[in-house]
Amino acid sequence: MKKIIVTLLIILAFVRGNAQILDPVKWTTQIEKKSATNYILTFNGVLETDWHLYSQFTPDGGPLALEVLFKNQKGNFNLIGKAKESKTKTAFNDVFGVNETFFEHKAQISQEISLLNPNIKTIEANLNYQVCKEVCINLEKKFTFVIPTIVAPTATLETAIIPVDSSKKATIQTPEVVEKLPETKPLDIKTTTPKSDSQRGLWSIFFIAFLSGFAALLTPCVFPMIPMTVSFFTKQSKTRATGIRNAIIYGVSIIVIYVGLGLLVTWIFGADALNALSTNVWFNIIFFGLLVFFATSFLGAFEIMLPNSWANKVDSQADRGGIIGILFMALALAIVSFSCTGPIVGTLLVEAASKGGIAPVVGMFGFSLALALPFMLFALFPSWLNSLPKSGGWLNTVKVVLGFLELALAFKFLSNADLVLQLHLLEREVFLAIWIAIFGALAFYLFGKITLPHDSQLPHISVGRLVLGLVVLSFTVYMIPGLWGAPLKLISAFPPPMEYSESPFGVGNSNNSSATVLPAGAKSGPHGIVVFNDYEIGLAYAKSVNKPIMLDFTGHACVNCRKMENTVWSDTTILSMLKNDVVVLSLYVDEDIDLPKKQQFISKTTGSEIVTVGDKWTDFMISKYKTNTQPLYVLTDLEGNSLNVSQPTISFVSAAEYESWLKEGISKFKK
Repeated sequence: MKKIIVTLLIILAFVRGNAQILDPVKWTTQIEKKSATNYILTFNGVLETDWHLYSQFTPDGGPLALEVLFKNQKGNFNLIGKAKESKTKTAFNDVFGVNETFFEHKAQISQEISLLNPNIKTIEANLNYQVCKEVCINLEKKFTFVIPTIVAPTATLETAIIPVDSSKKATIQTPEVVEKLPETKPLDIKTTTPKSDSQRGLWSIFFIAFLSGFAALLTPCVFPMIPMTVSFFTKQSKTRATGIRNAIIYGVSIIVIYVGLGLLVTWIFGADALNALSTNVWFNIIFFGLLVFFATSFLGAFEIMLPNSWANKVDSQADRGGIIGILFMALALAIVSFSCTGPIVGTLLVEAASKGGIAPVVGMFGFSLALALPFMLFALFPSWLNSLPKSGGWLNTVKVVLGFLELALAFKFLSNADLVLQLHLLEREVFLAIWIAIFGALAFYLFGKITLPHDSQLPHISVGRLVLGLVVLSFTVYMIPGLWGAPLKLISAFPPPMEYSESPFGVGNSNNSSATVLPAGAKSGPHGIVVFNDYEIGLAYAKSVNKPIMLDFTGHACVNCRKMENTVWSDTTILSMLKNDVVVLSLYVDEDIDLPKKQQFISKTTGSEIVTVGDKWTDFMISKYKTNTQPLYVLTDLEGNSLNVSQPTISFVSAAEYESWLKEGISKFKK
C-alpha cells in the first residue's frame, strides 16, 4: 500500500509539474483545391480566453510576428502572394512604442500554393508565433498537409512541437491526427480590425487630417483663393441660389478629387500592403527622406510645383461651365495650390499608410472636407468674407511652422528604421536632442529672432504669435529633462524607449552603473542592475561574491517582461535587493544567435533541436522548471537549488508579492 501511495504521489508531482507547459492555441487545418494546380492551405486556431496571438503584420521592434514557413517547397510548389489572415485587432503598445497587431479568440491563416511537382503527396508547414497574456510564450507547430484526390476539404496531420525559439526548426514530438473537418464554405480571409478598435483608429486619422486641412487653408497658396472663388460664384451666377449651389458643387468636387487620391493609393498598394510597408526598414527611411524634402520646401528652400501646362489645360476646361466646368475648377485649385498642400497630403498619406486598410481614404476625406467647407460656408454667408483677415506675411509663418513640424515627424520614421536594425545611431538622447533643437528653433522663429527666405519684415509680433511661441518654448523645456531619464509621458509614442539609450537612466545620472567598472561578462541592465546573460559566467561571479542567484527567463520581444522591469523592478526596495543582495542572470529565450556546432544537441526532455542560444535557455527552463512562460523568476543557491520552498518560481505579479518572494529566498540563503 505504501508503494502505491508513493507511486501516485510521484505521478501527481509529474503531472503537476508539467501542467505549466502551456499551449493556449488549438490548431486544425484544411486543404482546398482551387484549380487543377492551385490549393489553399488553411490553419484554424482557437485561442484560450484573454490570450493574444501576434499577426504577421506586427511591426519589427515589438512582439514576435507570426511566420508561416514551408520545408519542402523547392521544386515542388510556389507560394501565391503572402499568407492572408482573418480579423485582427490593432492597439498601441506603450512598452515597445509600436502599433501591434494580434488575434483574439480565433485566428485563421490562409496560403495559396501552385503545384510544380504533380507527384508530391504532402506539404510540410511550420507556424512560428508568440502568444501573450500575463506571460508570453514562443511556440512552433509543424503541420503535414496531404494533397487530396477529391475537391472537398480533407483532414490533415498536425504535429505538435514543444515551444522553442520561434525563428528556428524543431523536431517531431508526438504526432496527432486531426479529426476530419466538415465541408464548409471557405471564410472571407482579409486583414481587418474589429469595429471598436478600428473605428477609434480611423476617427483619429480623420480628425488629424481634418485639422491638417484647416492648416492648409492658412497657407499662401490657398487662403487668397477663398474670397476670389466665392466672389466668382456669387457674381457670375444669375441668382443667389445658383451661386450657392455652384459653390457647394465646387466643395464636393474638392472632396471627390482628394478622396479619389486616397482610393488610388489604396488600390495601387493594397490595404494590407500599406501596413506591411510601413513596418519595413527601407520604406521608413524613404518616408524620412520624403518628409525632410517636404519640410525643406515649407521652410523656403524651394517650391514643389506641378507643371504649369497641367494647370493651363485644366483651367481651360473650367470655362466649359456646368458641373464639369466646376469640377475642373476644383482640380485647378488642387494643382495650383500643390506647393502648399502637396507636403501636407504626402505626410497624411504616409501616416495613414501605417494604419493600413482604408485609412488613406479616410485621411483624404477629412483633409478635403476641411479644405472645402470654407468655400461652401462663405458662399452661403458672403458677408463673412469681410471678417477674413487680409493676406500677408502671417500666411508664410503658418507654412514655416508646418515645415518645422514635418521635420520633427520625419525623425520618428528614421528612429523606426534604427530600432529595427538595432544600429543605435538614433538612441533616445540623440532623438530628444534633435527634437529640442527643432522646437527650440521654432520658438526663436515665432519670437522673430530667426527669419527665413520668404518672411516679410516684422517690426513687432502679434499676441497670437507670442502665445504660440510660449507654448512651443514650454514644450521644448519640457523635453530637456528627458536627457536625464525623465519618462516624458506626453510624447512617449515618439522617442525610442528608455532601454534604447546611451544610459538607461539618462545623461549624467549618478545611479548609472555604467559609471562603475562592471564585472567580467556582465552588463548594465534595467535601472542600472548588473546582469549576466551567460549562466556559467554568472554562476562563477555569484560564487566569488557569495550571493544567491536570481534566474530571469526573459525575451527581447516579451512585453510583460518589460512591464515587470518598468513597474516592479523599479520599486525602491526591490531595486535595492536586485542590485545588492542577488546576482541577476537574464537568460533570453528568443536570443537568435547560433550556438557553436559542438554545443548544438537534441533535447532529452522535448526531443527538439537546440540550435541557438535562445533554444538552450528555453530547454533549460522546460527541463528544469517544467514551464515555457516568460517572464519567469527563480531564486537559487550556488548549487542551483531553489530557495523558495512554497513558491519556487514566480512570474507576472505585483510589486508586493515580488518583494515578499525575494525576501524569503534571500533570507533562506543567509541562514
